[in-house]
Amino acid sequence: MNESILKRAALKHREDILEPYDDLMGLNGFDAICAFCDYFGGSTVYIPRKQTIFRRCLELEAIQEFNGANYQKLVRKYGMSESHLRKILHERKP
Repeated sequence: MNESILKRAALKHREDILEPYDDLMGLNGFDAICAFCDYFGGSTVYIPRKQTIFRRCLELEAIQEFNGANYQKLVRKYGMSESHLRKILHERKP
């Protein structure tokens, strides 16, 4: 199908796009939704929470901010348990 015809129809009849794809299109635009469909179309896809995708990034930030005594502050800020924070601090490479 011609992409320009599809885009014109989708934008004209936006209220008839299946949920939640209508909301995603509003957030990301038609081209992003099409790229998503081209990549995953027809597949069963598990989409993890943001915290799971970016967990290591948050851990690295906590390691950088650790001053030897601010466990509770970092636990609250980065949404991890104190035992997990202690574990990643212990495992970090010098």
